[in-house]
Amino acid sequence: METWTFDAELWSSESFAAWAFLTLPPEPSEDVRMLSGPPTGFGSVRVEVTLGSSTWRTSVFPDKARGYVLPVKSAVRRREGLELGDRVGLTLRLVRD
Repeated sequence: METWTFDAELWSSESFAAWAFLTLPPEPSEDVRMLSGPPTGFGSVRVEVTLGSSTWRTSVFPDKARGYVLPVKSAVRRREGLELGDRVGLTLRLVRD
């Protein structure tokens, strides 16, 4: 199973104010693009994320300016004590259904 560990900064989007996101660095973004197979709806790719003591399944989404972005819902941010602008370490794995 393909796995990447990296740090990224938590940021917010004007379009999705209730959500926060992490941007995958260039190398993991390119790996995800190459290894994920044919694009699905919106180009999303299923992943499993471990951030602190939280592990969940979600999708990363392509963003032309940033590679892939990972949404981080408020329940995870509260559980992990995260604020916008925090730099966090996480592990990301591709999910093959």
